[in-house]
Amino acid sequence: MKIYFSGSIRGGREDAELYAQIIEELKQYGEVLTEHIGQMDLQEEEITDEQIHNQDMAWLTASDIIIAEVTVPSLGVGYEIGRGLEMKKPIYCFHRTEKTSAMISGCKEIETYKYDQKEEIKALFSKLFQEQ
Repeated sequence: MKIYFSGSIRGGREDAELYAQIIEELKQYGEVLTEHIGQMDLQEEEITDEQIHNQDMAWLTASDIIIAEVTVPSLGVGYEIGRGLEMKKPIYCFHRTEKTSAMISGCKEIETYKYDQKEEIKALFSKLFQEQ
């Protein structure tokens, strides 16, 4: 299974360490195409915005499932989710806040999960991937 993991980059990197831990957990269920999201010292300057967009769209197209951590609001994550919906990809969003964007939680094609601790997300992944 090819997994597209989405998390904030330019919107804020305060959860980068958490993203790395989520990506490690996701690896037991398949290939994570966007492993770089968890890098603490992510360097984007080496490629253009157009190259970033085109590479991410190629990975999104190749993926079987989209997992997004949406606690930190991000235009890019929202864009990826929207494009994933157009592609009819299964999309699962996770957040630690009491509420997330109504555009995410109000969309019946997106499954959203609130969690408080990292261990909770592991249990949610186990259940989710058993159903796939």
